[in-house]
Amino acid sequence: QVQLVESGGGLVQAGGSLRLSCAASGRPFSIAMGWFRQAPGKEREFVAAINWSGGSTYYTDSVKGRFTISRDNAGTTVYLQMNSLKPEDTAVYYCAARGHSTSDIVTMTDGGSWGQGTQVTVSS
Repeated sequence: QVQLVESGGGLVQAGGSLRLSCAASGRPFSIAMGWFRQAPGKEREFVAAINWSGGSTYYTDSVKGRFTISRDNAGTTVYLQMNSLKPEDTAVYYCAARGHSTSDIVTMTDGGSWGQGTQVTVSS
């Protein structure tokens, strides 16, 4: 089982930027990772995914061109760079890990590994 710890959330004005980090420990490191978010009163939704090698990424339409997912060379930390933030991006952001491909993340429900979440609040 992989353990995940997120950091980097906070309060930012609309149009601003934040970078979330997710540190992974345990085995294995050749695992696909990604980010989900859950706003108050809404269901958790997929945001972005990166495959085990970092060579493939996938985004939900609402964040394309604004968010970038990446991972370090060791494969132990995944980042979500969020630019041009909007109030509708306000949510708890969760790091996730499962399988090897981006599709393994996109189709996650309750399986795999999850972090504890980090709050992102965008003020208008």
